[in-house]
Amino acid sequence: MAEEEGTMGKALARVDTHADEAAAIERLVADGQHKAALERCARSYAAPLGRLCMALTGSQAEAEELVQETLIAAYDGFPQFRFEGSIRSWLFGIARRICGRHNELKNRRQARLRLVHDTGRGAALDDLSIERERAERARSALAKLKPSEREAVVLRYDAEMSFREVAHACGVDEAAARKRVSRALSRLRESLADV
Repeated sequence: MAEEEGTMGKALARVDTHADEAAAIERLVADGQHKAALERCARSYAAPLGRLCMALTGSQAEAEELVQETLIAAYDGFPQFRFEGSIRSWLFGIARRICGRHNELKNRRQARLRLVHDTGRGAALDDLSIERERAERARSALAKLKPSEREAVVLRYDAEMSFREVAHACGVDEAAARKRVSRALSRLRESLADV
């Protein structure tokens, strides 16, 4: 019981910290202090944005570049920020769209290369540690999800966003966000149970 209370207390403290930081950034944006707002966004959200981009692209190097693109797009978008949702969900929405465009372009390039070279890519796995194998299975299971479901589940659990924030970041209502996460979890369980 005491352990549960301690865990819940930590989760509530994290939520308060997120809310305080978001409020501070929103004040900077409202005051037109966009450079200071960007610096705080980078300090507070670069790591979770990186995890989102990594989950959506599967590449650490690409994820780092996409986080930079996200922050640049946010800086450019600060004057148009309408304060309808949290700054955090707005940033994750930008990252989600940037990753989606990136993946679409990457898939087109790879399809063209396959046509030109007509080579089959056999990804032979060498002896990997158990953790590495698990990570690969998880990435593979995530890749099998519909993009909308993958984004929702990553935002919910990796970025630790509320369903309301997930809904705002994905541009849907809260019920749709809950349904996407639920379907994604069900498909992930099925996919990972097959292994």
